[in-house]
Amino acid sequence: MSISSALNNALSGLTVSSRSADVVSSNIANAMTEGYGVRSLDIGARMGARDGSGAQVLGVLRDSDPVLTGQRRGADAALAGAAGEAAFLRSVEDLIGLPVDDASLSARLAEFEARLIDSANAPYDQIRLTAAVDAADGLARAFGDISNGIQKTRETADAAIGEAVTEINQSLAGIADLNARIRAIPDRSGDLSALLDAQTRLVDRLATQIPVETRRDAAGTLQVFSKGGEILVDRAAAVLEFSTTPAIDATMLFGASILSGIRIDGRDMALDTSAGPLGGGGLAAHFAQRDDWAPAAQARLDGIARDLVERFETAGLDATLPPAAAGLFTDAGARSDPALEQGLAARLAVNAAVRPEEGGAVWRLRDGLGAVVEGATGDATFLAAQIDILSDTRITSSDSFTASARSMADLVSHQISGIGLARQGADAREANAASVQSALRQQELSRGVDTDAEMQNLIRIEQMYAANARVVQAAEAMLDELMRMTR
Repeated sequence: MSISSALNNALSGLTVSSRSADVVSSNIANAMTEGYGVRSLDIGARMGARDGSGAQVLGVLRDSDPVLTGQRRGADAALAGAAGEAAFLRSVEDLIGLPVDDASLSARLAEFEARLIDSANAPYDQIRLTAAVDAADGLARAFGDISNGIQKTRETADAAIGEAVTEINQSLAGIADLNARIRAIPDRSGDLSALLDAQTRLVDRLATQIPVETRRDAAGTLQVFSKGGEILVDRAAAVLEFSTTPAIDATMLFGASILSGIRIDGRDMALDTSAGPLGGGGLAAHFAQRDDWAPAAQARLDGIARDLVERFETAGLDATLPPAAAGLFTDAGARSDPALEQGLAARLAVNAAVRPEEGGAVWRLRDGLGAVVEGATGDATFLAAQIDILSDTRITSSDSFTASARSMADLVSHQISGIGLARQGADAREANAASVQSALRQQELSRGVDTDAEMQNLIRIEQMYAANARVVQAAEAMLDELMRMTR
């Protein structure tokens, strides 16, 4: 081997050592960087006219496990969906309240019944009658507050959909832009690792909202599909369209109002929240909250409100009222209409006949809502009948409940227990999804940067650099000696 060949080999070794140190330092610096793929050099022999022509860097390898990453992304989407459902049910449970809560629906009902009993025990006492009317008004307001709270959750979900669509579009556009930059590198000869890291982060962010699958073609283009089969990124990025609705009430249902759906590149998307083209992630959970879960909770609340109104409209209960008149509880002052059950809880109001501030009188709670003059102050017959009508077991007219006979308290209790059981189930699903996601995430992180191993690599690189440097020094010494010999 000639001295020049030895120098060339040593210089190639120094170049490889320098590149190796650069890669190792990059790994260590990005040990905490989300989405960073561990780099390593692909080193091979540099082939020249003769054997032993040194070493060369063939490329930079980026460590990744597409199968594990795909599973973790699916777990991210499942966790987002389960967490959305659990959070919604917790909010509804908080709105309705538990029996021990003074402001809960059951406590308001119990308070109203207790005030009626107090009034029946002393029907002449205007203070007790006033307290009973106030308790009735508090019960009606409780229904309205819960209804308004449920609609607020729908408005929150609608706004979240708008934010998610903006984020999704940004992610898709970013992935497509990185695809263009990757294709622009001639023969993919450069180090693509930084571009691939950036795409990984964008896909991770996207996968929380929509479960996705990815595939990279021969040109380096990353293709992204929803698990429901919708193409999200190929050569170009798909564009999602959605219009937010600032104010939503109980009568506004998707398909029968101005509530927006999702369009992709001008095409309407089916909103099957579990198995549709975009189903299974955080975006689908927002739609489910707005269009399924919250309307169902509202329907059950309206069913309870209807049962309450109809109990006090029972024929023969109040002999002072004509057959078509409203009872103690009204639909915004009018008699209930089965065809207008939707949103009834928000419109529930106490009859003005017993409200002094609306020209009524509290004694009508004792004498009858249609009474023209005050009757015998000691007669508690009508008060007792109203107490009995609350405890009467009857089949609820609303289709939101099964055809079982229940008292008013039983109906409210049934709703509370139903929400509680649903919330417990959702909490269990969220915990399970979180456990799966955490396990997969830990597996993925275990493939990340091992700083101890990288420091060991750095020591070996230092030794390799020093050895090649000594070859250069030896070759230099040999050349100096040859030069002296020729003088």
